Amino acid sequence: MGRLLMALLAPPLALPLAAWGAEPVAQAASQSSLLGGTGGQLLQTVIGLLVVLGVIVGLAWVLKRMQQASPRGGRQVIELVGARALGPRDRLLLVQVGDEQVLLGISPGRITPLHVMAKPVAMPEKAEPVAPEFAQRLMELLGKDQKDKH
Repeated sequence: MGRLLMALLAPPLALPLAAWGAEPVAQAASQSSLLGGTGGQLLQTVIGLLVVLGVIVGLAWVLKRMQQASPRGGRQVIELVGARALGPRDRLLLVQVGDEQVLLGISPGRITPLHVMAKPVAMPEKAEPVAPEFAQRLMELLGKDQKDKH
């Protein structure tokens, strides 16, 4: 029975003594691995981030190329003829579908057909792009401020 007791108690009693002797070596090893490990983890994180960003840019490029390669054949079946903002979230759209023009009311969560034009609205031929009212007003204000300064 004494031998059995000694065999059972020897490893747990020897462990704290071994740990005391190995403590400075273990601390030095953990500190060096901590510094190398942190730098390695940081490098691995940066490389992973660069790979993810590369995949995003690559997919955007492929998507753009696929959209350019799609057949456009002159006119689209559905074209936006005109748009007018009625408020911050509400708009009117005039859409050309085949030979018909449809006036649509757009609001959050809803698209309502308001009117089908009996006679299509004439679209101007390659007119200069018209700046939105806000942009025109801003340019006027900026122009007045520049005139006042000179």
